[in-house]
Amino acid sequence: MFKSGFVSIIGRPNVGKSTLTNRLIGEKLSIISSKPQTTRNAIKAIVNTDDSQIIIIDTPGIHKPKTKLGEYMVKLAEGTLNEVDIILFLVEATDRIPGAGDLYIIEQLKSVKMPVILIINKIDLVNKEELPETIKNFSQLLDFRAVVPISATSGDGTDIVIEEIKKLLPEGPKYFPDDVITDQPERMLAAELIREKILELLSDEVPHGTGIEIISFRERKDRDMIDIEANIYCERESHKGIIIGKQGAMLKKIGTLARVEMENLFGVKVFLKLWVKVKPDWRNSASMLKTLGYQ
Repeated sequence: MFKSGFVSIIGRPNVGKSTLTNRLIGEKLSIISSKPQTTRNAIKAIVNTDDSQIIIIDTPGIHKPKTKLGEYMVKLAEGTLNEVDIILFLVEATDRIPGAGDLYIIEQLKSVKMPVILIINKIDLVNKEELPETIKNFSQLLDFRAVVPISATSGDGTDIVIEEIKKLLPEGPKYFPDDVITDQPERMLAAELIREKILELLSDEVPHGTGIEIISFRERKDRDMIDIEANIYCERESHKGIIIGKQGAMLKKIGTLARVEMENLFGVKVFLKLWVKVKPDWRNSASMLKTLGYQ
């Protein structure tokens, strides 16, 4: 009997959803940053085993939105709750008592009919003796089908996550070929890798005010190479200067690091050109959100 289904990972911003997604599929697919609200789209990642296919949906963190982009992100995450077979609710082991953000999500989950697995992440940051109390504090609020403590960073416990998912998966077909790890177009993956490097290299509000538009993505016929051109949008002239850096040094560094990641992901050489443009308050512009794929 072959099993398959869709599994949504939900939780507050920065609890490790993207790190867990990458760990489960064994590939770098979702971008990762120590900054909250890194993920802006629902990324589908495919995990294949001998007797199952699990489609993991990495969602934006559920938070109180302050912009139209934030509203889109939260709506996207909450919209997966009734469209999947299983929900993974990810929390941090350092939060022994559910906070306001987790309590809000739990209230959302109370009206969901799908089975929910509680994943307690970052167990490497706490004393293991504290876990039973944390599990009790969360479990008394909702009837979870399973509770799995893990460290998405080290991989500790993530094999058990797959086992618990497989127990709950319905019988079903293989939705994707074995060699496919995501349904996301390469253009979107390229844009996300550029944004990841901005998140890594820049601080404060600058990264969260940036959006990436891939304006050209061409595969050369005569050699194994992809030519990519992209616009980096920011909201202020001062931010543009920071992104470009002195004599273009920061923009060059962003491009170099993103290009290396793209070459690892696509398996071919990449020629990358970047431009920086100012679009004030673009996160509240419906037309800009549509242009950048947030719709």
